[in-house]
Amino acid sequence: MRKVDMRTIPWLSFLYLLCFLDRTSIGNAKLYNMEAQLGLTDTQYLICLTIFFISYALFEVPSNVVLKRLKPSVWLSTLMVLWGIMMVVQGLVHNYSGLLVMRWMLGAFEAGLFPGVTYYLSCWYKRSEFGVRAAIFFSAATISGAFGGLLAVGIAKMNGIGGKPAWAWIFIIEGLVTVVAGAVSYWIIVDFPDNATFLTEAERTVVIRRLQGDAQFSAAGEKMQWRHIKKALTEWKTYLAMIVYAGIDMPLYAFALFLPSIINHVRYSATKANLLTVPVYALACISTCLVGFLADRHGNRGMFNFILLSIAGVGYIILIVSRDAALSYFAVFLSACGIYPCIRDAWMSNNSEGTYKRSVALAMVISWGNLQGAVSSNVYRANQTPWYPLGHELVLMYIGTGLIATATFRFLLKRENARRDRGERDEIIEGREGGFEVNGRFASVEDAKREKGDEWSGYRYTL
Repeated sequence: MRKVDMRTIPWLSFLYLLCFLDRTSIGNAKLYNMEAQLGLTDTQYLICLTIFFISYALFEVPSNVVLKRLKPSVWLSTLMVLWGIMMVVQGLVHNYSGLLVMRWMLGAFEAGLFPGVTYYLSCWYKRSEFGVRAAIFFSAATISGAFGGLLAVGIAKMNGIGGKPAWAWIFIIEGLVTVVAGAVSYWIIVDFPDNATFLTEAERTVVIRRLQGDAQFSAAGEKMQWRHIKKALTEWKTYLAMIVYAGIDMPLYAFALFLPSIINHVRYSATKANLLTVPVYALACISTCLVGFLADRHGNRGMFNFILLSIAGVGYIILIVSRDAALSYFAVFLSACGIYPCIRDAWMSNNSEGTYKRSVALAMVISWGNLQGAVSSNVYRANQTPWYPLGHELVLMYIGTGLIATATFRFLLKRENARRDRGERDEIIEGREGGFEVNGRFASVEDAKREKGDEWSGYRYTL
């Protein structure tokens, strides 16, 4: 498994660093006169932020279906090259309409990476191992926040080279790096366990049997059937998880897109504001990895979420009432340490069995959460500077929604586990006593596992 770790986690984390860097760098570029030079009004700038999330959300579900049909090495590397090109072109635009089109295209091509990798990792690791790997992968978003501020300060020194302003060079340089990374990813990204060429036949068997022993009965492979997709579309867990995800993702994107502006307007210059984001993201990165490790060890993902969202809520309450720059900066640290480590995709992945079902359910949950980025793009208005009370209040409202949804989700999962413990969900298995007709009749336990997935009476949900 160390061999699997080294071939999957570092490179995928680097790709997500680039992904998050590319989508949020517009917040850094804004501080270098982008709006004035493109003739953007505040409303037009916010629309450019919003449209990214609309295309992003639209293409996540179909992208995950395509990922399962194609090799990850082919699909993910293709997407990266395409969004890298869009990023470069974004640095060449001259007006509002050009920026708008490029943001739409960037969202469409970036859409496949996060849900794709989340699903992909769930096909390699046991449920008790998935959280820390997902946390390390997602911590790349916090690193990109820190790195993005430093990178923007460095690239801004290229202002005027080739007749291009500083903000344009931020897009061009970052886009070129993404294109190169995407091109080499074809040879670096490995595929699913059943056909991974870097493992021996014996090693592939070990990986698959570990997953099957962890109630991932479809690990050896599963044919696409529309009933699997229909199940993901109609299951209550999917929709409640979408609410949980929205309560986390809207604050996350509001934070990532506007942190430089929040710090800038309170007191500091553009360069200092970008640099002051670095320690915030560094602490968020450490918190994300620590929570991922602890959640895997203790398994109580819902309780961790509840505590973390409460911490984020305290941070935003301080931001709402504070009129002191130092206190607001402290609140930003609290908010980051509450929002970024929240367990979203790992919790849903742990509670969905069946490769196609999990693929679609994850994509739905993540796409709905990312669609909230369209909301977060519009909550920090120029007429609210420097303290942005309305924006902070709306973020706090979403955090409250996430708290309620998290508590409800955990309660319902715990209740369902109790029913299975009491035998209320037992199937009728030929040659065995007990069971109820309403739960299905099967020739063997293996048939029940394969047909029912996470609805099988022996499956226990992760709380």
